Amino acid sequence: MKKVVMPLVIVAVLALIPYIGVEYAGLDYLFGVIMPYTAALVLLAGMLWRMIDWLRRPVPFNITSTCGQEQSLDWIRQDRIESPSKPWHAAVRVLSEVLLFRSLFRNNKAELRKGPDLVYGSHKWLWLAGLVFHWSLLLIVVRHARFFLATLPAPVAWIEHADSFLDVTVPALYMTDAIVLAAVSYLVIRRLLDAKVRIISLQTDFFPLFLITAIVLAGISMRYLTKVDIMSVKALGTGLAEFSLDAPGEIGALFYVHLFLVCSLMIYFPFSKLVHMGGIFISPTRTMLNNSRAKRHVNPWNAPVKFRTYAEYEDEYREKMKKAGIPVEKE
Repeated sequence: MKKVVMPLVIVAVLALIPYIGVEYAGLDYLFGVIMPYTAALVLLAGMLWRMIDWLRRPVPFNITSTCGQEQSLDWIRQDRIESPSKPWHAAVRVLSEVLLFRSLFRNNKAELRKGPDLVYGSHKWLWLAGLVFHWSLLLIVVRHARFFLATLPAPVAWIEHADSFLDVTVPALYMTDAIVLAAVSYLVIRRLLDAKVRIISLQTDFFPLFLITAIVLAGISMRYLTKVDIMSVKALGTGLAEFSLDAPGEIGALFYVHLFLVCSLMIYFPFSKLVHMGGIFISPTRTMLNNSRAKRHVNPWNAPVKFRTYAEYEDEYREKMKKAGIPVEKE
């Protein structure tokens, strides 16, 4: 239970910090201006550092992951996505991973049953939860552009209208709000109920899920329950986008809780597993080509190395070997 309780406590403490700071210490400027700029700087610098660090790592061999027929003879059909031989094959492969989670869709679960028999089955619920979770978060982020732009671009307006087309509440219910909560609940419950996943789960696996849940709940509360001054939020957002250092207006403590949790996620992002969002685009197992039959890959480290025979080695260390009781070929 420590894996679950500790992340919950940390998220609760993070939520209390801005609430107490705004309500009792008047630190609106700290949490409304300084923290967003600091979080954005850490996010950009951290992601840049991680990408440069990964790109500097030498990859002397062709290590692309393949699970399909590579290009060979003309009459043998090639699996261009699973075994790419051209750059556009690899590009399609990466985009299918990013946009559709293709490898997760093809993932199977294995169960050992009586017999013993190893049975493979489909495991699509995880793929569906992961897909709607990420897409819902993306749409929510895009919708929030209305707070940072003076005029709302048409694509953002279309997304916002499509997200709220059910129009079952006042204000209109955004479907992504409900979907992301359902998806993150499934991901948490899966880690708790599945014994195999629970064993390998760490506190760092639960923390971002709880943090995102708290961010969404605070946002939903501001929209449907505890109202905030939207015009003040808009003024703060456009001011941040224009790099203004003006003090924010009277908004309310719950907004600063929401904003501070978002800033915490931004700061945590480059130093956690969440950084895979950028790493997928430079992963050699996905971006490299499987063209070993058409192109010779030479290890750049394979430089001539000076070596000596065993006879030369024994000539140098014979006396020491004798003292140590190690048998030698020549006396």
